[in-house]
Amino acid sequence: MPYAGSVRDEARQFVLPMVVRIERAAPPARTDALETAARAVLVMLSDPRSLGEGPWAQAVRNWQDGRIRKVVRRARGAEWRRAEALDGITVTGGTAQVRVFPPVPLDGWPKELSRLQVSGTQLDDPGPPADADPRAPVLWISPHVDMTAGKAMAQAGHGAQLAWWDLSEAERRTWRAAGFPLSVRTADPAHWHTVTAGGGPVVHDAGFTEIAPGDTVAVEGHHRVAELSGSRRA
Repeated sequence: MPYAGSVRDEARQFVLPMVVRIERAAPPARTDALETAARAVLVMLSDPRSLGEGPWAQAVRNWQDGRIRKVVRRARGAEWRRAEALDGITVTGGTAQVRVFPPVPLDGWPKELSRLQVSGTQLDDPGPPADADPRAPVLWISPHVDMTAGKAMAQAGHGAQLAWWDLSEAERRTWRAAGFPLSVRTADPAHWHTVTAGGGPVVHDAGFTEIAPGDTVAVEGHHRVAELSGSRRA
């Protein structure tokens, strides 16, 4: 993900913990999990507890002063219930539930979360996803990178965060009031070149896990949030 050189590297590093609920008998669809993870990041960033003098605000500032790392772990049954008991926010999509927690130091994970599995999270879609909603932001995933669902959820969260940073306060309020509508789709190669060259936010992964450094997510149409109706819900 993008970062401002050594200043961010020298800061104490924090991570945004996220947990996706994957019950054995009813796992979420992959695309819905990615979109729900992206919304969860936006919900955390916009929550009053993350702003000003809120109880999460200093942790959020510490996290954003360094690399905006996110780690997605998976839980089911009693693991999920223990995760829900911790301070955080659960965001629900069509089939997916993602709980996001205030940022923690890289070496300071709550034990209830540190025990959860992080690697190898795989999810599938029951069929081809519908076309992206042209009225709302689209987070395009690179067609050249093969990622697990957990890694892709973190990357979608990065893309949503970069879009959030690029908006005015009025646009942020409109997007939040509308329920953070967005789509996450894999781009075809020709379109990927277009969106990465278009001047919008692009996530550049540092290559710490799973994949080599490179572009992973490009954001298209995030300034369309100014045209959304406040009564619309995602």
